[in-house]
Amino acid sequence: MFKSLRVTALAAALMAATSMTAMAAVEFHRDNGGEPETLDPHKTSVTTENNVLKDMYEGLIGLSADGKLIPGMAESWTISDDGTVYTFTLRDAKWSNGDPVVAGDFEYSLRRIMDPATAAKYATVLYPIKNAEKINKSELPKEELGVKAIDDKTLEITLESPTPYFLGLLQHQTGLPVHPASVEEHGTDFVRPENTVSNGAFTISEFVPNSHITLVRNENYYDNENVQVDKVVFHSIDDRGAAVRRFEAGEFHIVDEVPTEQMAYVKENMGDELQVAPYLGTYYYALNHESDKLSDPSVRQALSMAIDREFLADEIFAGTMSVAYSIVPPGIDNYGEPAYADYMGQSMIDREDKARELLEAAGFDESNPLKLELRYNTNENHKNAAIAIADMWKPLGVEVSMLNTDVKTHYAHLRDQGDFDVARAGWIGDYSDPQNFLFLVESHNTGFNYARYKNEEYDALMDEAAATLDLEKRADLLKQAEVLFMRDLPFIPLLHYSSKKLVSDKVSGFVPNLRDEHQTRWVTISE
Repeated sequence: MFKSLRVTALAAALMAATSMTAMAAVEFHRDNGGEPETLDPHKTSVTTENNVLKDMYEGLIGLSADGKLIPGMAESWTISDDGTVYTFTLRDAKWSNGDPVVAGDFEYSLRRIMDPATAAKYATVLYPIKNAEKINKSELPKEELGVKAIDDKTLEITLESPTPYFLGLLQHQTGLPVHPASVEEHGTDFVRPENTVSNGAFTISEFVPNSHITLVRNENYYDNENVQVDKVVFHSIDDRGAAVRRFEAGEFHIVDEVPTEQMAYVKENMGDELQVAPYLGTYYYALNHESDKLSDPSVRQALSMAIDREFLADEIFAGTMSVAYSIVPPGIDNYGEPAYADYMGQSMIDREDKARELLEAAGFDESNPLKLELRYNTNENHKNAAIAIADMWKPLGVEVSMLNTDVKTHYAHLRDQGDFDVARAGWIGDYSDPQNFLFLVESHNTGFNYARYKNEEYDALMDEAAATLDLEKRADLLKQAEVLFMRDLPFIPLLHYSSKKLVSDKVSGFVPNLRDEHQTRWVTISE
């Protein structure tokens, strides 16, 4: 009888402990602003993918909660005197399946992203690595890449020329490693949850299309003991208003972007949980330079001049964006003042009169309207901005039809050279340097040169800047390139970003930063 009672008590205690453990599991529900097109780190290109991938994988360089560069898989590194050779020492770390993370994994991964067969849209980010561009253009075999695993703990990367922002490039999603054995075994299916092996704080457990992605703690992560969240769910939701409602109902801990039309309501009812912070990015409209309607540069200038950016910033985006008269955001490192449009500061009346004059000279007016299709990805803010801009263009004799699609379809159409006239897009700086904005329209950058802009003088300036060691001279060359950009207008810069998030008061460790990047490993959830 005594033995039976003792066994029963022990069983009850074990059940209670198990129940308490289950109850203690910490879940973090994030609005991701849309569904990723891919979870292959070497094919990624947008923030909806970056948010998930940075929780799953960790590169040589990491990012702190406040957006600063920190050691990642590399615990330390040295740089040669001429700035072209980086030698990284890897920490003791494991993949989620228990395999050690070794220097060869990064050699494999960097070769893979440069391999033309991978068709990485973002490969150009890593062109500073020796022979990277030639390999990506099928001019050299991938084995010629300037990346070498000296031994399991030592990786050497050689650059074409000194690159002041190279460590920043390595924390970008294109610098994330893949697990070589999984890629070799499963091919493109290595991204499926049942096949994925990752080295970050979390690993994927499910991907439900048009719904959510669930990640769970990677028990093999080297800093797992300091990770406070057990499960993070990225909700794929395009409707910003619905995201706010779900936050208010307690379903989401984070709303990725507050829609402008709800900003007044949010400020009044959830003001303590609203976070608005500067963000290194530019909101713009791409103009198709292969379109007969837009081939005349005076037409492109007229369209840009007629846009009241102050109205967009204050009324459409409720003061959460700042006006943009340059593609490069002010305050960026290694630059100085951007090359602003020469009509910045002029009154809207004068600009409208000049825009009308330019369009009439090109043969367009109310009796012979310029008919344009404006594409944007589904989002109330983008929709409201498009309607406002169409109204600004209407008095000039411009008729606008609109087409909206989900974010995945929208960007795939632009990257795959689909037909369009005008298309909404945005660029968030991957690193704080003007090159990161100006490289977008280099003629060879087919993945991001949505305008299909081709200018040999522009390309030559960008190439010369890339080979220039003197930072002051380099800045001057980049400024000359931006002057050409603002003359030719492959993109019309409209606004510079701010992040506009709702963050539950149950969340700590979610720190506003210029990159607006927030990895779950830094987050704590309280009840």
